[in-house]
Amino acid sequence: MAIEPLKRLSLVGGQTQKAEVMDRLQALGCLHLVPLVSASAQPETLPPEHAVEARQALRYLLDEPEKRRQVHSEADFDLAATIKSVLANKDRIRATLDRRDALAQRAKDLAPWGDFSLPPEAALAGHKLWFYCVPLRRLKELEGLDLPWQVVHRDNRQAFLVVIAPEEPPADALPVPRTHTGALSLSEVEQQLETAELELEALEAERRALTRWIFLLHKHFARAEDQAVLQHAQTQTYDGDGLFAVQGWVSERQVPALEALAAEQGLALLIEDPAPGDAPPTLLNNPVALSAGEDLVNFYQMPAYDSFDPSRVLFFSFALFFAMILSDAGYAALLGVGLLLFWRKLGGSTKGRRFRVLASSIAATSCAWGVLVGSYFGAAPPPGSLPAQLHLLDIQDFDSMMRLSVGIGVLHLVLANLVRVGNLWPRLQVLAPLGWSLVALSGFGFWLGLTLAPPTQAATVELLGYGGIAIGLALVFFGSSARPISGLGSVLMRVLDGLLALTQVTKIFGDTLSYLRLFALGLASASLALTFNDLAVQVDADVPGLGLLLQILLLLIGHSLNLALGLVSGVVHGLRLNYIEFYNWALSGEGYPFRPFKKTEISE
Repeated sequence: MAIEPLKRLSLVGGQTQKAEVMDRLQALGCLHLVPLVSASAQPETLPPEHAVEARQALRYLLDEPEKRRQVHSEADFDLAATIKSVLANKDRIRATLDRRDALAQRAKDLAPWGDFSLPPEAALAGHKLWFYCVPLRRLKELEGLDLPWQVVHRDNRQAFLVVIAPEEPPADALPVPRTHTGALSLSEVEQQLETAELELEALEAERRALTRWIFLLHKHFARAEDQAVLQHAQTQTYDGDGLFAVQGWVSERQVPALEALAAEQGLALLIEDPAPGDAPPTLLNNPVALSAGEDLVNFYQMPAYDSFDPSRVLFFSFALFFAMILSDAGYAALLGVGLLLFWRKLGGSTKGRRFRVLASSIAATSCAWGVLVGSYFGAAPPPGSLPAQLHLLDIQDFDSMMRLSVGIGVLHLVLANLVRVGNLWPRLQVLAPLGWSLVALSGFGFWLGLTLAPPTQAATVELLGYGGIAIGLALVFFGSSARPISGLGSVLMRVLDGLLALTQVTKIFGDTLSYLRLFALGLASASLALTFNDLAVQVDADVPGLGLLLQILLLLIGHSLNLALGLVSGVVHGLRLNYIEFYNWALSGEGYPFRPFKKTEISE
C-alpha cells in the first residue's frame, strides 16, 4: 500500500575516488548499504558504527548536577580534544574512586591493630608476622597451636593476635582466615587516602569545568556521528585492484540522483530489480499527516518488503479502539488540554510532530465517541440539550454494544484477509483469505439474523449463514496449500494441508470475540466514573461540614485513577487488537527497516 519499490544499485570506481564518492552518497542519504565483504573475525578492530565516544562524553557531562555557564563561541572549541579530555577525566575519576575505596577499606581493617610498621625481614631471622582476628569464644581452639602466637589487643567481641612463622600457617591451623594488613602502616594508608580524596576533589572540579562545553558538544555531535557512520560504511565496500565497489538498495524515486552522481564522477553503474531470492529492506512512505502510523509499525514488527504497509490501518483503528475503551468526552477533553500544553515542546522534533498528529486524532475521536455514548466524566447530558440530542448510543445496552464491537472486529479481520488477497494475487492461494472473509461475514450475519430477524425468516437466515460458512470453509480447504501436484502423494499432502487450515476456524472465532474487550473496557470505564460520582453525592449528603471537601477529593482521586486506567487500557488493548489479531491475518513474514546511509539532521 505504501511500501516503496526498491532497486539494487551497484557503483564501481577508482580507489582514489572512494572518499569523495562515499561522502557524496552520505550527503544524498538515499542508499541502504549492502556489505560486500564478509564479517570480520575481529569485529573489535572495526571502527564503531556510531559516535560512541562523543555520546559517552556528552552523557557523562549531562550527569554532572552542578553545571557551569555554557560557552557559545566556537573560537576555542576543539571537538576531538574536548571529547578526549572528558573521557580521560571519566577514567581518572573511576580509577581514583577505586583507589580511594580500597584505601578506606584498608584503613578500616588496620584501625583495630593500631599504627605500626612491620620489622625488616632480617630482624626476624626469616620469620614473618601473620595477623588474625579471632572471636573470644573461639580462643580455646588455639591451645593446640604449635606455632608461637600472641594476643596484642582485644575488645568485647574478638581478640587480635599475631602468629610468628616462616610461611603462612595452613588454612585449618586457626579457626579463622588470615587478616591481610598489607605492608603499609595505618598512618601511611591514611596519608594516601587523604591524597586520593584531594585528587578526587580536583578531578570533580575539572569535570564541572568541562560541563561548559555541553552546548557545543550537542551542536557538533552530528559531525562526530557523521564521521563515525562514514568510517564504518567505508569498511563495507569491496576494495581490490585499484577499484572499489559499493552496493545498496535505493528507492525508485532516488535513482535519477544516483545516476547523475555516477555520470559526474565517471562511475560504472548497475541498477537491478530485486531477484526472487532477495530480501530487500522495507521503506514505508506515508503522508506526513499519517506518518505516526509508521512509528506504531516500527514499535512492533516491520512488514516484509513484498507485504503490506499497515501504517494507515493502525493509525485509524488505534484511534477508534482507544476512543471506545475510554468512552468519555470529559476525559478526552482533558487529553486535548494536556496535548495543547505540550504542543510547542512536541514540535521540536520530527517524532514529536508525528506524535502530535496521532494524539490529536486520538483526542478528537475519543471526544466524538464520548459524545455519542453521552458520557461527560460519567455524567449524562441534561435532557433536551444539544449533547443529549447527540447521545445516539447507550453503552448500557449490552446487546447493541456487543453487536457493534463484534461487527467492528469482523470488519477489521475481513480487511486483514483482503490485504492477504492483495499479497497473494493472482495465485490460487487467494481463495484462503477470501474464504475466511466469507466465514467471518456469514457467521456475523447469521448471528445478527438470529437475534434481529423475525421468526418467519429464520430458515432463510440459517440457509444463508450455514451456506456462506460452508462455501468459505471450502475455499479455505482448496486454497491453503501451495504444493505443486506431481502425483498421488502430493494430492494427499494438499488434502492434509487443507484439513490443517480448517482447524483455524476456532482461531478466527476467538479473534473476533476478542473485540468484545472494546465494549467491556468501555463499560468498565463508564461504570467506574458513574460510581465515583454516586459516592461523591453520598459523601456530600452523609458528612455535614466536610462533605464538600471530601466530595471534591473523591472526585479528583477517583476520576484521576479512572483516567489513568483508561489510558493504559486504551494503549495496551488498542494496540493489541492491531498487533495480534490484525497482524496474524494480514501479514506473513517479517522484514527489516530501510536504514539510509546519510548525514545526521539537526534542528537548531
